[in-house]
Amino acid sequence: MVAGAVQWPVELTDGGWEQQPPSTAGAPGLWLVRAQAFKAVVARLADAVLDGAERQRAAAFRVPGDRDTYLAGHVALRLLLGAYLGIPPADVLFRRLPCPLCGQPHGRPVVGGGPVHFSLSHSGGLCLLAFACTPVGVDIEAVPALGSAQEVGGSLHPREVSELRGLRDEDQPTAFARVWVRKEAYLKGLGVGLGRSMSLDYLGTAPDAAAKVPGWTIGDVAVDDGYAAAVAVQAEAAAPERRDHA
Repeated sequence: MVAGAVQWPVELTDGGWEQQPPSTAGAPGLWLVRAQAFKAVVARLADAVLDGAERQRAAAFRVPGDRDTYLAGHVALRLLLGAYLGIPPADVLFRRLPCPLCGQPHGRPVVGGGPVHFSLSHSGGLCLLAFACTPVGVDIEAVPALGSAQEVGGSLHPREVSELRGLRDEDQPTAFARVWVRKEAYLKGLGVGLGRSMSLDYLGTAPDAAAKVPGWTIGDVAVDDGYAAAVAVQAEAAAPERRDHA
């Protein structure tokens, strides 16, 4: 993956996972799932591939659209991981690594027995999935209203706050969403999520490229208008030598 380059995900359609996914070597594999278009697949396969915890979590959603998006993302995740690992989707076993900040078991989700790292994010009926041979994080978000962008934007790195304030009001929401997804993707890749302050790392609001982070490559992902997305993948040299845990 070229630093700063816009990545184009492959849209997952009915049966698309049955073809062997590309190797996770080099650029991460990126897949886009539209919950509405994936409903027939979910209806046919969810009961067979999801485990009890996933079905229970799906049932807890009060808003049908949120439930549909969760199901689409997790069915797609199992189908693709099964194809990458060469095992039935229902046999994919998930666990959490220890959090790098506190040591508790809520770090990055991983699968045992295979060299595939993955990340899943969803927003407003769109699901974005990434797969790589090293730790990877992905995030997708709807572009917020100006008020929300200005309010939350104050929690970013001081240079990013200054950049946002220097933009016209109409340009601030898109720039905010751009830097926010870059940060979330990076923090997911680290396995710390929002447990690490958004003010610590400078990734920049510029549309041409994210700022460089040692040991990581962060790039924007092309998705639908009104959304922003990004992927962060750890460099091979920075990854742990043992990968039997993921």
